[in-house]
Amino acid sequence: MSRTQRPDGNDRLTGKVALITGAARGIGAETARALAARGVRLVLTDVDEPPLTALAAELGEEQVLATVADVTDLASMEAVAAAAVERFGGIDLVLANAGIASYGSVAEVDPATFKRVLDINVLGVFHTVRAALPSVTERQGYILVVSSLAAFTPAPGLAAYNASKAGVEHFANALRLELGWQGVGVGTAHMSWIDTPLVQDAKADLSAFGKMLAAMPYPLSKTTDVDSCVAAFVKALERRSRHAYVPGWVGAIAQGRNIAASRLVQKVMDRETPRLLPLMDDEVRRLGRSTSARNTSVSGG
Repeated sequence: MSRTQRPDGNDRLTGKVALITGAARGIGAETARALAARGVRLVLTDVDEPPLTALAAELGEEQVLATVADVTDLASMEAVAAAAVERFGGIDLVLANAGIASYGSVAEVDPATFKRVLDINVLGVFHTVRAALPSVTERQGYILVVSSLAAFTPAPGLAAYNASKAGVEHFANALRLELGWQGVGVGTAHMSWIDTPLVQDAKADLSAFGKMLAAMPYPLSKTTDVDSCVAAFVKALERRSRHAYVPGWVGAIAQGRNIAASRLVQKVMDRETPRLLPLMDDEVRRLGRSTSARNTSVSGG
């Protein structure tokens, strides 16, 4: 019997309803495609309307409810959850995926951009979960919160992103304790650098970012393809996993996170930060923004 099948021969995911935030591009969009192929009905949200609309048209209106919604606004997410219940009867799975990053040191980053990262990456996860929770609890579903390797292996110039991903990891840990007795599963996804718009934009904007990656010890310097990440996410959603690590070696670092942070990465970053962080700050000043151009052109998360 296939690992993806129940004893009756049916796919474990077929017929489930999944809410995905940040669904218009990158990991969110590709996970939506993979789940659609498994017979999952999809509730897709993003603030970037054109690619979201195109994805919904591609996957088919019968299987998809696509809504432009801002994860920083609880009422907006509650409206999405209500529409999902009305359309599909409820929500079984949540992929809290929406997220952005900022550029620059704590001394130089635009304070409004720093706050925006926390609003989207932390409050956005809370709003998504809070809105979907009544239905997910009723259906004893599963929530996958997208954290990062950055939760336990920080990098200079990315303090807001590091803090937000550590924050949502512990949010999910507390949520797991609150919901486990009610039959709801909670997992966190921790990825290294994935070839998404977030990483692509940073590489395009900042030579310092690419140099920072190159300075990191292997495999921390390696960028992983989106397909590998999607496969791990789908597996976690199917198996209600406690953790999803992409690539798998991230799990080993998670187990020895204190060693990784204090000895491995810290040693390299102590050497490289005096050179690379001023370069990043200079590049950010010349850009005139502390995040990607795409993020500045799209409001919300």
